[in-house]
Amino acid sequence: MKRFVQGQERSQGTLFPTCLDEYVSEDNPVRVIDVFVEELDLRAVGFDGVVPHATGRPAYHPAALLKIYIYGYLNRIPSSRRLEQETGRNLELMWLTGQLQPDHKTIARFRKDNGPAIRAVCRHFVGLCRKLNLFSQAMVAIDGSKFKAVNTRDKNFTPTKLAKRIEQVEASIAHYLSALDTADRQESELAHEKAGRIRDKIAGLREQMQQFRELEQQVLAAPDQQISLTDPDARAMTNRGIGTGLVGYNVQAAVDVEHHLIVAHEGTNSGSDRGQLSVMGQQAQGAMGTPGLEALADRGYYKGEDILACERAGITPYVPKILTSSAKADGRFGKQDFIYHPEDDTYHCPAGERLTRRFTSVENGMALHVYWTTCCERCALKEQCTTGKQRRIKRWEHEDVLDAMQERLDRAPETARLRRQTVEHPFGTIKAWMGATHFLTRTLERVRTEMSLHVLAYNLKRVLAILGPGPLLAALQS
Repeated sequence: MKRFVQGQERSQGTLFPTCLDEYVSEDNPVRVIDVFVEELDLRAVGFDGVVPHATGRPAYHPAALLKIYIYGYLNRIPSSRRLEQETGRNLELMWLTGQLQPDHKTIARFRKDNGPAIRAVCRHFVGLCRKLNLFSQAMVAIDGSKFKAVNTRDKNFTPTKLAKRIEQVEASIAHYLSALDTADRQESELAHEKAGRIRDKIAGLREQMQQFRELEQQVLAAPDQQISLTDPDARAMTNRGIGTGLVGYNVQAAVDVEHHLIVAHEGTNSGSDRGQLSVMGQQAQGAMGTPGLEALADRGYYKGEDILACERAGITPYVPKILTSSAKADGRFGKQDFIYHPEDDTYHCPAGERLTRRFTSVENGMALHVYWTTCCERCALKEQCTTGKQRRIKRWEHEDVLDAMQERLDRAPETARLRRQTVEHPFGTIKAWMGATHFLTRTLERVRTEMSLHVLAYNLKRVLAILGPGPLLAALQS
C-alpha cells in the first residue's frame, strides 16, 4: 500500500471541532438557505403552524421543514423518506435544522398541506432576483415540457384504448376457451389440473372485462373522455421529442434570456401549448415588474386571440406562423402567396388580379372578412390555385397584429435560436435532477407545489453561480 494516500486508523482518537458550525464553511450554500428562510415572513406567506398550539404535543416549526425541502431539492433528494435518513447522517442538514430529525410522514405532510405557501416562496425568490437587477433585459422565452406522472399508461383510459383492451381480453378468452376444450378431451390427471388453471384464468379475464365495461361508461361521461386511475388529474400526452406518448403534465415556463432564470411557471394537464402564451407572458411581466416585455415562443403557441391579448397587455410576441394550408400541401398556391394591401383593403393573387372584400362571417367567435374576384373562371393559373369556382381568402379582423409580428420575425431571424438555447436548458437541467422518474406527488395542485420546489432550487443554484454565496447572503440580510 506504499505510494498511496493513506487514511487514518479507525481506532485512532480524533479531536473533533467543538460545534457543528465549524463543519460548515462560510461560503456553503446551506447558509444561504438558512438566511433566506429566516428572512421570510412565513405567516404572511401562508404557512400553517407558525403560531404554536397552547396544548398538545409540540410541532416542528415550518421554517425547519421548509429548509429541509429546499436543501433536498437543491441536492437532488426530493423523497421524504430519503430526507428523513439525511437528517440523521448529513452534517449540513444537522447544522441547518439544529439536529432535528422529523419522520418522513411529517416531512411529506408539510409539502402536502402547504402548497400555496411553498409556491409563494418560489415567487418571493423571483422577486429577490428582480431586486438584484438580474432581469435587466425585458425578454423571456416561453415553452412547455411534458413530465411523467405517477400514473402509468396502463392505468390511463380513453375510448380508443378501452376498445383495444376489450378486444385483447376477448381474444384471450377465446384462446383459453379453445385450450379448455382441448384439455377436457384428454383424460389424464395433468390435463384436469391444466383445465382448472385455464378456468381460473377465464374467470379472471371475465372479471377484468366487467371492470372495463364499467370504466367505459365513466370514460364516456368524463368531460375530456379520459380517466387516470392512479393520479386522476394526469392526462395522456404526445411527446414530439421522442415520438411517443406519456401520461403526465405539461409544465409551462418563462425563462429570462440573460441569466436563464425561470421567472414564471405553471403546471397544466393540457397536452397543447395553445392558449398559454398570454397567460405565461403576463405572469412573467408581473414577476419581472416591467410594463413592456418581449416573449419568444415556438409554433405551438400560435393563436390569434392569444397574440392579440399579449399586444394589448404590452407584451411583444415572437411566434412563427403555423403552416397548415391544405392547398399548399396539395401543390396549389397558399394564402401566403396572396399579397394584402392595407391602403385599399384588397389582396393581389399570383396572377395579378385584385380580390376585394365581399362580406364578413363569424367562425369560432372570430370575425373573418372574405375576399374574392370574379376573374377566376378565365384565369390561366386556376388549376394551381383552386378546385372550386373561385378562390376565397379569409382575413381575421385583427390580422394586422399577426402581420406585424411576422415582419418582426423576418427582421430578427436569430430569435428561434435564442429561444431554444434559453428555455430548453432549464427543462433539461430539472429533468436531469429528477432522473428517469416521475413526479412524486399526485393531483395537479400537488404537482404544482413539487414543480415550484424544483424551480426554486434551480433558480437558487443559478443565482449562486452568478453572484456567489457571499454577495447573495449580503443581499438577503440587507
